Amino acid sequence: MTPLAIALILIALVGGAVVGFFAGQAHRKKVAEATIGSANQEATRIINQALTTAEQKKKEAILEAKDEIHKTRTETERELRERRTEVQRQERRNIQREENLDKKTASLEKREEKLNQKLKDAEQKEEELESLKKSQLEILEKISGLTEAQAREQILSQVDEKLDHEKATRIMEAKEQIKERSDELAREIVTIAIQRCAAERTTDATVSVVSLPNDEMKGRIIGREGRNIRAIETVTGVDLIIDDTPETITISCFEPVRREIARLTVERLIQDGRIHPARIEETYEKAKREVNQTIKQTGERAVLDAGVTGLHPELIKLLGKLRYRTSYGQNVLDHSLEVCYIAGLIASELGADVKQARRAGLLHDIGKALDHEFEGSHVTLGADAAKKYRESEAVVHAIKAHHGDIEAKTTVAFIVQAADAISAARPGARRENIENYIKRLEKLEEIANSYGGVENSFAIQAGREIRVVVKPEKVNDDQMVIIAHDIAQRIESEMEYPGQIKIHVVRESRVMDYAK
Repeated sequence: MTPLAIALILIALVGGAVVGFFAGQAHRKKVAEATIGSANQEATRIINQALTTAEQKKKEAILEAKDEIHKTRTETERELRERRTEVQRQERRNIQREENLDKKTASLEKREEKLNQKLKDAEQKEEELESLKKSQLEILEKISGLTEAQAREQILSQVDEKLDHEKATRIMEAKEQIKERSDELAREIVTIAIQRCAAERTTDATVSVVSLPNDEMKGRIIGREGRNIRAIETVTGVDLIIDDTPETITISCFEPVRREIARLTVERLIQDGRIHPARIEETYEKAKREVNQTIKQTGERAVLDAGVTGLHPELIKLLGKLRYRTSYGQNVLDHSLEVCYIAGLIASELGADVKQARRAGLLHDIGKALDHEFEGSHVTLGADAAKKYRESEAVVHAIKAHHGDIEAKTTVAFIVQAADAISAARPGARRENIENYIKRLEKLEEIANSYGGVENSFAIQAGREIRVVVKPEKVNDDQMVIIAHDIAQRIESEMEYPGQIKIHVVRESRVMDYAK
């Protein structure tokens, strides 16, 4: 093709394209106008429909509100009617009650009038009786030649003399009857005679002293910023007292086993020389295992020495713990073994159950191994532990009664009381503070001097006997028996003492004259 033809074709194509473009724009404009028109019509229809629906819902809501108001008004009126009815009913009841009260008041007023009249009659009769009594007394005074006060004093004096003689006679008769009763009662009398025992008041040592090779060791035990001493106190549960005492530290704790473990721990740390928190815990565990093993072995040896069999393993451990417990300076485990031996001897002499007596004697203070860990007296804790580990009722009763907390009802219980008193009261067994000793003697003399007719009293034999000197012109032989008995009763109820106390009442009349 020639260039001219090609140019004409290109021109024709461009012209067609321009015409087509303008024709397409015109068509799209018509379509858009038609779409906009239909959209406006649809929007108008939707708005009209929404207004119609809203009007209908408004009418329905108004109708529902009117119905609800009507229901509420009806319910309110019903409740008001019920309340009015109830109020009317209550008013009728109140009116009826008031009428009944008025009737009762009137009845009471009538009764009061009758009572007042009776009281007046009684007062009148009383006045008449008093007048007759006075006249009779005047006649009696004339006949007897004594005034009323003199007659009363004379009668009371005679009654007192008769009562004193009667009381003294009855006391002597009771003692004679007790001596003549059956063999079983005789056995109890033998044991009762020595059953008085020192009441529980322990003064245990609460510190242990550890010697140091030199004072430099104190600083190592304290550690940097006190970390070592804090670790020792935290792990062992004791207090370390480090003061100016040369080459000595003190371990303080009320629980003796814990104190012993802490003592061993500190001694091992001093020997080893390596003192730091990790080593402290390791050494503490070793010392704890060693002490527990010692407790077990000690308990087993004590049971073997006592000749008691069949004890629960936990009771054996508790016996081993008593090795570290003291009472008035007396080791409790040694005391328990001593009571066991003495109880067995008394039981054999009286024909009682020896095995049961030895068993109860060995376990009577078992609660002292627990009284640092639990609340309660060692008597209660010991009885509970024995019962828990299936000891017999007789043994549990002997433990409960060995300090008189409950009344002893069996021969074994009396035997354990006696053996406990003997072990505690024997010379050298226990220490006593000199101040408490003096107070005990003063209390004895104070009790004796408080009785009328007592001239003087003297506590002798280290407080095991009190001699009471009475005035012979004020106290007769019958009254001496009563005074001795009353003093013994007061001493038993008011004082704490080992063994028994003898009350010795002395009445002496001396007459002197001179031949000239």
